Amino acid sequence: MRFSIQRETLLKRLQQVVGVVERRQTLPVLANLLLVVDSNGVTLTATDLEVEMCARTDADDLVAGEVTVPARKLFDICRALPDGCRIKMERSGERVTVVAGRGRYTLATLPASEFPTVDSIELVERVSLPEATLKDLMQRTSFAMANQDVRYYLNGMLFDLRESSLRCVATDGHRLAMSEAKLQDKVSSPRHVIVPRKGINELQGLFESGDAVVELEFARNHLRVRREGVTFTSKLVDGRFPDYEAVIPIGADKEVRVQRSDMRDALQRAAILSNEKYRGVKLEVSPNKLRIVAHNPEQEEAIEEIEARTGVSELNVGFNVNYLLDALGAIEADEVLLCLRDGQSSCLLRKPDSDDTRHVVMPLRL
Repeated sequence: MRFSIQRETLLKRLQQVVGVVERRQTLPVLANLLLVVDSNGVTLTATDLEVEMCARTDADDLVAGEVTVPARKLFDICRALPDGCRIKMERSGERVTVVAGRGRYTLATLPASEFPTVDSIELVERVSLPEATLKDLMQRTSFAMANQDVRYYLNGMLFDLRESSLRCVATDGHRLAMSEAKLQDKVSSPRHVIVPRKGINELQGLFESGDAVVELEFARNHLRVRREGVTFTSKLVDGRFPDYEAVIPIGADKEVRVQRSDMRDALQRAAILSNEKYRGVKLEVSPNKLRIVAHNPEQEEAIEEIEARTGVSELNVGFNVNYLLDALGAIEADEVLLCLRDGQSSCLLRKPDSDDTRHVVMPLRL
């Protein structure tokens, strides 16, 4: 096995796959990358048995072969090399030599036959959409995913594939985020799949804001995403996602329209004096006014008042300030609409003129 490649080209592909490699491994080979060289170029593959990332690139001086090399060490070497240099990698016995300029590095290897790869998946549905669109869907919702919750099906994101749209939904039981985009083509059958948290994080790091189109391939136990030069495959979480539509408040007819930046800034200031454990703030709504009040055990108090377009009178409800800030940060609009029902009900946040993206925050008893 041998190939020659520009340092920047190899580094870009290494950056795309190395995040999958866990620092603590159950199998030694999982700390390695699989390098496969053939007449078409070089393929780099990393896996943790749940998520697999493959990146392909062109190279010169190709001699076919395959081997696994330590992922982090190769990445660190490549990153530390000077810009513009050319890297030559060659296998000799049980070692791989990396030569760049006057530097020479010898890495231990493990047999490629020991490296676990995802077998061919049974494709059920395939859809295409712009890369930037899928990236936006995940950015608007991923913050609401649970982290190491015993309800394992919350530790990921629901991809709700509908007849002509794709919804991304995440919840940790205290708040919910949902964003939807239209598809160009109708799908043959709706599907609900849960992609694990790590897979979502890797995808977000992979995507760029551009005009490129990505393909989503839905299988019975996997989701595969293809973009130029990279293939991502993830096992799906085996569980039933909650009925998230039931969480979206019905009859929340008390609307409060505010400038998003004004509310965000006021919440950030009030949060300084909120309880460090519960992070609660109270929203007090009155005609054309929204007051934000925070207290803490030291009897300190913060009161912020902002203008609001509303006719609601005497409505007070408490929320976790971090959840409100996360939701406001995911809504790309100058104004935001808060939909409330009463002092014990959830708050629905969305754009005033669109419900493609909706955020629900559960109330907090203060």
